[in-house]
Amino acid sequence: MSVLKSFIAGNWVGESAAKTLPSAINGETVAHTHDDALDFKKAVDFGRNVGGKNLMDMDFQERALALKAMALYLQEHKKDLYSLSMHTGSTKADNGIDIDGGFGTLFSYASMGRRELPSGNVVHEGPVTPLGKNNHFAGTHILVPRGGVAVHINAYNFPVWGMLEKFAPTFLAGMPSIVKPATSTSYVTELAVRLMHESGALPEGSLQLIIGSTGDLFDHLEEQDIVTFTGSAATARKLKNHPNIINRSIPFNAEADSLNSAILAPDVTPEHEEFDIFAKEVTREMTSKAGQKCTAIRRVLVPENQVEAVCEKLKERLSKVTVGDPSVEGVRMGALASLDQLDDVKTNIQELLKTSELVTGGDNNFQPTGEGTDKGAFIEPHLLLCRNPSNGCGAHDIEAFGPVATVIPYETLEDAVALCAKGRGSLVTTITTRDPAIAGELAPRFAAFHGRLHLLDAEAAKESTTHGSPLPMLKHGGPGRAGGGEELGGIRAVHHYLQRTAIQGSPNMLAAVTREYVNGADVIETEVHPFRRHFEDLQINESLLTHRRTVTEADIVNFGCLSGDHFYMHFDEIAARESQFGKRIAHGYFVLSAAAGLFVSPGEGPVLANYGLDTLRFIEPVAPGDTIRARLTCKRKIDQGRKSPDGHPQGVVVWDVQVTNQNDELVASYDILTLVAKANE
Repeated sequence: MSVLKSFIAGNWVGESAAKTLPSAINGETVAHTHDDALDFKKAVDFGRNVGGKNLMDMDFQERALALKAMALYLQEHKKDLYSLSMHTGSTKADNGIDIDGGFGTLFSYASMGRRELPSGNVVHEGPVTPLGKNNHFAGTHILVPRGGVAVHINAYNFPVWGMLEKFAPTFLAGMPSIVKPATSTSYVTELAVRLMHESGALPEGSLQLIIGSTGDLFDHLEEQDIVTFTGSAATARKLKNHPNIINRSIPFNAEADSLNSAILAPDVTPEHEEFDIFAKEVTREMTSKAGQKCTAIRRVLVPENQVEAVCEKLKERLSKVTVGDPSVEGVRMGALASLDQLDDVKTNIQELLKTSELVTGGDNNFQPTGEGTDKGAFIEPHLLLCRNPSNGCGAHDIEAFGPVATVIPYETLEDAVALCAKGRGSLVTTITTRDPAIAGELAPRFAAFHGRLHLLDAEAAKESTTHGSPLPMLKHGGPGRAGGGEELGGIRAVHHYLQRTAIQGSPNMLAAVTREYVNGADVIETEVHPFRRHFEDLQINESLLTHRRTVTEADIVNFGCLSGDHFYMHFDEIAARESQFGKRIAHGYFVLSAAAGLFVSPGEGPVLANYGLDTLRFIEPVAPGDTIRARLTCKRKIDQGRKSPDGHPQGVVVWDVQVTNQNDELVASYDILTLVAKANE
């Protein structure tokens, strides 16, 4: 049988076999961990000095392209991962969550990086705030790569997604990763890492892999490093309290298993579509990945008068779930990840039964489908009922990390909030209701205890990504028992791996640091209109001050007739005189259009299209007789490597526009985003 290898300091390490890793399906050996000692100091140094340098030789845009290339390569080889992942007990649907979900996360962060991050390695987190009366001194914030390594310690239930959802934003942030998967399913992670290296898109030193123990790894970490952890709350506490983590104040992000809930609101009864939707959601979350998800539903809170109906409905649905070898047609739920995990789940079920009764499960005649499954880690779904939660309910404290959930009755919505809070914080809760007023009342109260709220009704169910699926663009994590950490959440996850720093100085100095135009900084004026320059020739701070235009009453009338906007402030002299402005004023969008007429170069040129407008503000009113002019300045350039439909290379240019009146007062400001062609390459 194969010996899994660690990938440390540029080498695959591992020759002699150590621990046997059996298949969760039939107990046959899948692989062995290695017994070779690892030099963790060398690994950390290699990550910082080789991986860090190689990543910093790229910028955000280039790293985003590399993520996409890795995702495409992994997708081409997903059948290999599917075949191997079956031994973890995963069905095809489970692989869709773990393997395809991991690829999707790479694609998402590649796309977000291209759209939302600049060229270079400095993110300007504005706005710039003047700190002096005459704008000679100002302040803002920047985000920069930390210069350390990120250690990612992952759980056994998602050997691919668990790695990639941490790796993607870390890589995008320019930080090398050292990944430590849970041992029992590490053979799947090892294959994924091999494929990522084979893709050719992974710079040397940017990803290392540990098979087995982390040894003295934590002793070699420093202040610029980061540790992230997914697993049990007990292990998180142990690791977080490592002396070196505490003494050096090394950031530690924990995402722990939690006692997530699903709440059926009192307005939903068996006659409603939402009742069936609720039962389907609970069943799916109990059986998906055999209940081995940190987001799985563990507590099912229902109105007292609906307890029997809910239990019967869930019992009916669960009875139709075929458990067994995922390769057998019709099997909907596979095995737990290991026999050790099976023993742990059975022990916790017995603890739960001290305060609850069994609704379904625990059949002594249970036999999973498939040959050899008698040696696998199979267990049928278990639904419990805690009839008197006021007398104590183990489901608020004990988690059986498998296909196990407990129905808990509540009297009032106030009671439901209190019962849910007994879980001491969780990753996600689903609230199923037909009444938006109930959702509006409950959501803010539940939000204090949960990282995500899934509001479910018949309309949402048509497209819902389900209770248990974290999405790249939304936060994953929760307070209290859930670890108090935060992952994903769109581009926020990249910011987690960057250092935020406040900078102060003159506008010229801030512009030099942020690599974008800052209001008040020196501008570059030439005889060439900025719209006549190709992308690579255009300079940041290159600017045009336009000629003037006096706004007339005819302008206002014509714009109103053209747009259909006859708002009283533009046409009713008496009403306008009684307003806070004391006079009629021009349409704000007329000012915007007039400014474009002042600064646009109408002839054919490198500027291809205007595709966005950001930060628009109308500062002072413009009245008939006022004279306006505009200053157009190249604020930021983003080389996304994109091409037009005809294959011509182009980039994104953000222009700062300041419109002033005859008194040099600012009347409007905004950013325009344009596609600008590059010179022939």
